[in-house]
Amino acid sequence: MTTRPVGGLICSLAGPCIISMMVTAFYNLADTFFVGRMNSNSATAAVGVAFSLMAVIQAVGFFFGHGSGNYISRKLGQQDAEDASAMAADGFFLALAAGGLILLLGELFLTPLAQLLGSTETILPYARSYIRIILIGAPWMTASLVLNNQLRFQGSAAYGMVGITVGAVLNIGLDPLLIFVFRLGIAGAAIATIFSQLVSFTLLLVGCSRGGNLRIRFSRLRLERSYFLLIVQGGLPSLARQGLASLAAIVLNRAAGGYGDAAIAAMSVVSRAMMTAASALIGFGQGFQPVCGFNYGARLWSRVREGFWFCVRASSVFLAAVSVLGFAFAPQIIAVFRNDPDVIAYGATALRLQCITFALNGWVMISNMLMQTINRTGPATFLAMARQGIFLIPLLWILTPLLGMWGVQLAQPISDVLTFACAIPLQLRVLRELSAAPDGALPQPG
Repeated sequence: MTTRPVGGLICSLAGPCIISMMVTAFYNLADTFFVGRMNSNSATAAVGVAFSLMAVIQAVGFFFGHGSGNYISRKLGQQDAEDASAMAADGFFLALAAGGLILLLGELFLTPLAQLLGSTETILPYARSYIRIILIGAPWMTASLVLNNQLRFQGSAAYGMVGITVGAVLNIGLDPLLIFVFRLGIAGAAIATIFSQLVSFTLLLVGCSRGGNLRIRFSRLRLERSYFLLIVQGGLPSLARQGLASLAAIVLNRAAGGYGDAAIAAMSVVSRAMMTAASALIGFGQGFQPVCGFNYGARLWSRVREGFWFCVRASSVFLAAVSVLGFAFAPQIIAVFRNDPDVIAYGATALRLQCITFALNGWVMISNMLMQTINRTGPATFLAMARQGIFLIPLLWILTPLLGMWGVQLAQPISDVLTFACAIPLQLRVLRELSAAPDGALPQPG
């Protein structure tokens, strides 16, 4: 971690991370695709509505996974495996308990929850059927994300990739079987998802017992206040990013709801498509994080800076290429998931507008990940909140009454530009601090 050439090291770690993140995105894409074959805009929209709940579950998992994982990578860089092992246990069991709480509260308030997430009267029956089952899997979904991230921060992303990939392949196979063969409809899609996630959880837990990875042991559980504060410091940006993504999805569903179920379905498909492309970026950045954490813990500032610039260049080129393809083939992409004229019309416009600014997210995401890994909680949390919280939600409230559906479609690209403008000075300050001190010395505040 501290001696191999930085670019090659990041790429070797990023490969499994990219696959894991893309596969995670395919869990939701698979449900959207197969439910779309039911020839119902309401059913397709219901999966989009439930995406907000999935984002909450993922937010909790990433909170404990990134919070514990960041600390683990720094401690392993300092050769302190005992403290890292205790943090691994705390992150895992706390996430499992949090998932259980989501399950309990969600089932108790199922109908108000579905309505809060943006269900209309026609969408509500489908949303209730889907969400009721998804909630059952909340405990192992949150815990799976913790295990995946802890393995990644230890430099063992391949174990996580295997667990996540097997679950996704299983989900893709079970979706058509349960939806159409056994005629379970949208409930079948939910059953396929939670069963596949359970298989992933089991494989990830086994992966933690292989090689030199930290074992998850109940005897290591400490539940100390200092550990929880460290998880908050390392995980708050992820919680803010994913949590606000859920809130933004709710606001987006409500804003689009005034234009019918086709509008909600269209924006849901666009969100899933852009999420898939963003997942590749996140996976690439996740390959950088353990390198960043290990070298920051070892005070090798030059390697941290080198890794950052390598990731920014590579991710910006990738996102630009994806944006060109997305802009050119926007109608065809939307039609894959829901071949309805109104859905395609709304969705193609929104997708093209988002493709115009999508490449700016390379700088934003890599900056956010560097700050989060080196424990710059304040600026990292701000950047995590900016794109889909601080800017997107107010823009939806302001632009929709003024511009109608155009306001709904324009809110995300405008938010991307504003977030990029904020990220530049924040990250340049961190880079100046890392440049001011030689390797081995303490960095000086910028």
